[in-house]
Amino acid sequence: MRSLLINADDFGLTPGINRAVRELHQAGALTSATLMTAAPAFAEAVEMAQAHPSLGVGCHVVLVDGEPVAPPDTILTLLDPASPRPSFYPTLGRFLRALLMGRIDPAHIEREAAAQIAKLRVRGIQPTHIDTHKHTHMFSRVLLPVLRAAQGHCVRAIRNPFEPVWSVRATPHAPWVRRAEVHLLRRMRAHFLRSVSLHGLRTTEGSLGVLATGTLDAPALRAILAQVPAGTWELVCHPAYLDDALRTTRTRLLASRQVELQALLAVLAQDAPPNALPSLRRIHFGHLP
Repeated sequence: MRSLLINADDFGLTPGINRAVRELHQAGALTSATLMTAAPAFAEAVEMAQAHPSLGVGCHVVLVDGEPVAPPDTILTLLDPASPRPSFYPTLGRFLRALLMGRIDPAHIEREAAAQIAKLRVRGIQPTHIDTHKHTHMFSRVLLPVLRAAQGHCVRAIRNPFEPVWSVRATPHAPWVRRAEVHLLRRMRAHFLRSVSLHGLRTTEGSLGVLATGTLDAPALRAILAQVPAGTWELVCHPAYLDDALRTTRTRLLASRQVELQALLAVLAQDAPPNALPSLRRIHFGHLP
């Protein structure tokens, strides 16, 4: 059995992202989305999620390049001391330096993750799963407190952020530096799986499309999906309509988000032309056994 979760990150960041999530789900090309609880278009995303109960909605825990949900004075080590207002470190590099130097308190990570999950639950959404912005939970010092926060709020699944070798080989056009990064980071996969199991959460065999972020067009998507083996896999995507709100964010993904949107519609929509893709059962994290 081949099962595929098709998850859009950054739900709630902009109206253009929200529109893309809604239209893709209605077209059958998206099964899941992870919602950013401190994002500008959060309220609109919540309304969309409530109007589409078949869409699995997770919590996209933000610890980098964003603003906190927990009271700032309770998570001080997560905050950028150079920022004039309470906000996280603006880049993954600065966050990781602080993390690896022991400057970030794991209790503060757990408190902030729990606050973001709780904000969704207060709005009537029980998250199907959690993942993290920039995949910070692949690092043990982030993973363990995030798992504890998930346990405390009855969240039963988490993204496996590691991309398998076969998917990396099937991904064209990715820069060699990013390819090397994906390869090196895979060394943490075994520890991740042990930790998730010990905390009683579910996950998938791995994530697809991580290496293709920024280059995921229809040919690349077909190349990856044509090689999906047995098991349960997550396709990670970042679709959006390019609007003024997206242009003002710090994301490196602008025009490529619209390319991903069109690729998903061309390959995975219910009315997409027949092709040679294998039969894939489409699910969200709430369906994991």
